Amino acid sequence: MEKIYISPSLLSADFSNLGSELNAIRDAGADWVHIDVMDGHFVPNITIGVPVVKSIRKNSDLILDTHLMIENPEKYIDAFAKAGSDILTFHFEACKNNKHVVDVIKQIKDCGLKAGISIKPKTSPEELFPYAGMADLVLIMTVEPGFGGQEFMHDCALKIPKIRENAPENLIIQVDGGINNLTSKICTSLGANSLVAGSYIFGANDYKKAIESLL
Repeated sequence: MEKIYISPSLLSADFSNLGSELNAIRDAGADWVHIDVMDGHFVPNITIGVPVVKSIRKNSDLILDTHLMIENPEKYIDAFAKAGSDILTFHFEACKNNKHVVDVIKQIKDCGLKAGISIKPKTSPEELFPYAGMADLVLIMTVEPGFGGQEFMHDCALKIPKIRENAPENLIIQVDGGINNLTSKICTSLGANSLVAGSYIFGANDYKKAIESLL
Protein backbone atom coordinates (compact mmCIF):
# COMPACT_ATOMS: atom_id res chain seq x y z
CA MET A 1 0.00 0.00 0.00
CA GLU A 2 1.28 3.45 -0.94
CA LYS A 3 2.31 5.70 1.93
CA ILE A 4 -0.33 8.33 2.77
CA TYR A 5 1.13 11.39 4.51
CA ILE A 6 -1.19 12.79 7.19
CA SER A 7 -0.74 16.50 7.86
CA PRO A 8 -2.98 17.81 10.68
CA SER A 9 -3.88 21.45 10.14
CA LEU A 10 -2.71 23.61 13.03
CA LEU A 11 -5.51 26.06 12.31
CA SER A 12 -7.80 23.84 14.42
CA ALA A 13 -5.34 23.25 17.30
CA ASP A 14 -5.50 24.77 20.78
CA PHE A 15 -3.08 27.69 20.37
CA SER A 16 -2.83 28.20 24.12
CA ASN A 17 -1.32 24.72 24.33
CA LEU A 18 0.61 24.46 21.07
CA GLY A 19 3.64 22.50 22.32
CA SER A 20 1.42 19.78 23.77
CA GLU A 21 -0.72 19.68 20.62
CA LEU A 22 2.38 19.18 18.44
CA ASN A 23 3.59 16.34 20.66
CA ALA A 24 0.11 14.79 20.69
CA ILE A 25 -0.26 14.65 16.90
CA ARG A 26 3.28 13.30 16.51
CA ASP A 27 2.58 10.55 19.06
CA ALA A 28 -0.75 9.85 17.32
CA GLY A 29 1.00 9.07 14.05
CA ALA A 30 1.02 12.34 12.10
CA ASP A 31 3.78 12.58 9.48
CA TRP A 32 3.70 16.34 8.97
CA VAL A 33 2.03 19.39 10.48
CA HIS A 34 0.16 21.71 8.10
CA ILE A 35 0.70 25.39 8.86
CA ASP A 36 -1.77 27.77 7.20
CA VAL A 37 -0.30 31.22 6.59
CA MET A 38 -2.98 33.78 5.64
CA ASP A 39 -2.45 37.47 4.99
CA GLY A 40 -5.97 38.92 5.04
CA HIS A 41 -5.62 39.86 1.34
CA PHE A 42 -5.32 36.69 -0.73
CA VAL A 43 -7.82 35.12 1.70
CA PRO A 44 -10.06 37.01 4.15
CA ASN A 45 -8.51 35.61 7.33
CA ILE A 46 -5.20 36.39 9.08
CA THR A 47 -3.30 33.60 10.83
CA ILE A 48 0.27 32.47 11.52
CA GLY A 49 3.48 34.31 10.57
CA VAL A 50 7.21 33.64 10.55
CA PRO A 51 7.79 33.89 14.36
CA VAL A 52 5.23 31.16 15.08
CA VAL A 53 6.79 28.84 12.48
CA LYS A 54 10.20 29.47 14.06
CA SER A 55 8.78 28.60 17.48
CA ILE A 56 7.12 25.43 16.14
CA ARG A 57 10.43 24.35 14.59
CA LYS A 58 12.16 24.65 17.97
CA ASN A 59 9.51 22.51 19.63
CA SER A 60 8.76 19.82 17.04
CA ASP A 61 10.60 17.37 14.79
CA LEU A 62 7.57 16.93 12.52
CA ILE A 63 7.89 17.94 8.86
CA LEU A 64 6.65 21.55 8.67
CA ASP A 65 4.23 21.66 5.75
CA THR A 66 3.77 25.43 5.31
CA HIS A 67 0.90 26.60 3.09
CA LEU A 68 1.23 30.23 1.96
CA MET A 69 -2.23 31.64 1.23
CA ILE A 70 -0.73 35.04 0.57
CA GLU A 71 -0.12 37.60 -2.15
CA ASN A 72 3.46 38.07 -3.42
CA PRO A 73 4.75 34.75 -2.04
CA GLU A 74 8.25 35.42 -3.37
CA LYS A 75 8.74 38.16 -0.74
CA TYR A 76 8.39 35.71 2.15
CA ILE A 77 9.94 32.45 0.94
CA ASP A 78 13.40 33.10 2.37
CA ALA A 79 11.96 34.06 5.77
CA PHE A 80 9.77 30.95 6.03
CA ALA A 81 12.68 28.78 4.89
CA LYS A 82 14.96 30.26 7.57
CA ALA A 83 12.18 29.79 10.16
CA GLY A 84 12.35 26.03 9.57
CA SER A 85 9.73 25.07 6.98
CA ASP A 86 10.41 21.79 5.14
CA ILE A 87 7.72 22.12 2.47
CA LEU A 88 6.55 25.48 1.16
CA THR A 89 3.35 25.59 -0.88
CA PHE A 90 2.14 28.73 -2.65
CA HIS A 91 -0.98 29.45 -4.70
CA PHE A 92 -1.08 29.41 -8.48
CA GLU A 93 -3.66 32.22 -8.25
CA ALA A 94 -1.17 34.45 -6.38
CA CYS A 95 1.11 34.54 -9.42
CA LYS A 96 0.87 36.98 -12.32
CA ASN A 97 1.99 34.70 -15.15
CA ASN A 98 3.81 31.48 -16.11
CA LYS A 99 7.26 32.94 -15.45
CA HIS A 100 6.18 34.08 -11.97
CA VAL A 101 5.07 30.52 -11.10
CA VAL A 102 8.34 29.02 -12.36
CA ASP A 103 10.41 31.63 -10.51
CA VAL A 104 8.62 30.94 -7.20
CA ILE A 105 9.12 27.17 -7.53
CA LYS A 106 12.83 27.75 -8.27
CA GLN A 107 13.19 30.16 -5.33
CA ILE A 108 11.70 27.58 -2.93
CA LYS A 109 13.96 24.81 -4.25
CA ASP A 110 17.02 27.08 -4.08
CA CYS A 111 16.30 27.39 -0.34
CA GLY A 112 16.59 23.59 -0.09
CA LEU A 113 12.86 23.04 0.51
CA LYS A 114 10.26 20.93 -1.24
CA ALA A 115 8.09 23.14 -3.46
CA GLY A 116 4.31 22.84 -3.49
CA ILE A 117 1.75 24.60 -5.68
CA SER A 118 -1.94 24.89 -4.77
CA ILE A 119 -5.18 25.67 -6.57
CA LYS A 120 -8.48 27.01 -5.26
CA PRO A 121 -11.78 25.21 -6.02
CA LYS A 122 -12.61 27.32 -9.11
CA THR A 123 -9.19 26.83 -10.77
CA SER A 124 -8.91 24.16 -13.46
CA PRO A 125 -6.40 21.33 -12.82
CA GLU A 126 -5.08 21.81 -16.36
CA GLU A 127 -3.48 25.06 -15.15
CA LEU A 128 -1.00 22.97 -13.15
CA PHE A 129 0.06 20.56 -15.90
CA PRO A 130 3.04 22.72 -17.02
CA TYR A 131 4.44 22.72 -13.46
CA ALA A 132 3.73 19.14 -12.34
CA GLY A 133 7.25 18.06 -13.31
CA MET A 134 8.86 20.98 -11.45
CA ALA A 135 6.96 20.90 -8.17
CA ASP A 136 7.32 18.25 -5.46
CA LEU A 137 3.70 18.59 -4.30
CA VAL A 138 0.36 19.75 -5.67
CA LEU A 139 -2.30 20.82 -3.18
CA ILE A 140 -5.93 20.64 -4.25
CA MET A 141 -8.26 22.73 -2.12
CA THR A 142 -11.64 21.04 -1.59
CA VAL A 143 -13.00 24.09 0.26
CA GLU A 144 -12.56 27.81 -0.34
CA PRO A 145 -9.33 28.71 1.45
CA GLY A 146 -9.51 31.02 4.44
CA PHE A 147 -11.41 29.26 7.22
CA GLY A 148 -11.48 25.81 8.81
CA GLY A 149 -14.50 23.57 9.29
CA GLN A 150 -16.03 23.93 5.80
CA GLU A 151 -17.81 21.18 3.90
CA PHE A 152 -15.94 19.03 1.36
CA MET A 153 -16.53 19.92 -2.32
CA HIS A 154 -16.82 16.57 -4.13
CA ASP A 155 -16.34 18.02 -7.62
CA CYS A 156 -12.91 19.35 -6.61
CA ALA A 157 -11.76 15.82 -5.77
CA LEU A 158 -12.23 14.93 -9.46
CA LYS A 159 -9.16 17.08 -10.19
CA ILE A 160 -6.97 14.46 -8.45
CA PRO A 161 -6.91 11.80 -11.22
CA LYS A 162 -6.46 14.47 -13.92
CA ILE A 163 -3.32 15.70 -12.21
CA ARG A 164 -2.14 12.17 -11.38
CA GLU A 165 -2.39 11.19 -15.06
CA ASN A 166 -0.33 14.21 -16.14
CA ALA A 167 2.38 14.20 -13.48
CA PRO A 168 5.52 12.24 -12.56
CA GLU A 169 4.95 9.22 -10.31
CA ASN A 170 6.77 10.80 -7.39
CA LEU A 171 4.56 13.91 -7.27
CA ILE A 172 2.73 14.18 -3.94
CA ILE A 173 -0.93 15.09 -4.41
CA GLN A 174 -2.31 16.63 -1.25
CA VAL A 175 -5.94 17.45 -0.50
CA ASP A 176 -7.09 20.04 2.02
CA GLY A 177 -10.64 20.86 3.08
CA GLY A 178 -13.43 18.90 4.73
CA ILE A 179 -11.29 15.79 5.16
CA ASN A 180 -12.76 13.12 7.45
CA ASN A 181 -12.95 9.31 7.60
CA LEU A 182 -15.25 9.23 4.54
CA THR A 183 -13.89 11.98 2.29
CA SER A 184 -10.31 10.78 2.88
CA LYS A 185 -11.13 7.47 1.18
CA ILE A 186 -12.62 9.28 -1.82
CA CYS A 187 -9.39 11.27 -2.21
CA THR A 188 -6.97 8.37 -1.80
CA SER A 189 -9.01 6.16 -4.14
CA LEU A 190 -8.64 8.90 -6.79
CA GLY A 191 -4.86 9.08 -6.35
CA ALA A 192 -4.14 11.50 -3.48
CA ASN A 193 -1.30 10.51 -1.15
CA SER A 194 -1.34 13.34 1.40
CA LEU A 195 -4.31 14.48 3.48
CA VAL A 196 -4.72 17.67 5.48
CA ALA A 197 -7.29 17.45 8.27
CA GLY A 198 -7.92 20.08 10.90
CA SER A 199 -11.11 20.01 12.90
CA TYR A 200 -11.57 16.26 12.27
CA ILE A 201 -8.32 15.49 14.12
CA PHE A 202 -8.08 18.31 16.66
CA GLY A 203 -11.80 18.07 17.47
CA ALA A 204 -11.54 14.34 18.24
CA ASN A 205 -11.24 12.85 21.72
CA ASP A 206 -8.57 10.45 20.44
CA TYR A 207 -6.15 11.90 17.87
CA LYS A 208 -4.63 8.50 17.10
CA LYS A 209 -7.99 6.94 16.24
CA ALA A 210 -8.91 9.98 14.13
CA ILE A 211 -5.66 9.75 12.14
CA GLU A 212 -5.95 5.98 11.69
CA SER A 213 -9.52 6.36 10.42
CA LEU A 214 -8.23 8.52 7.54
CA LEU A 215 -6.07 5.70 6.17
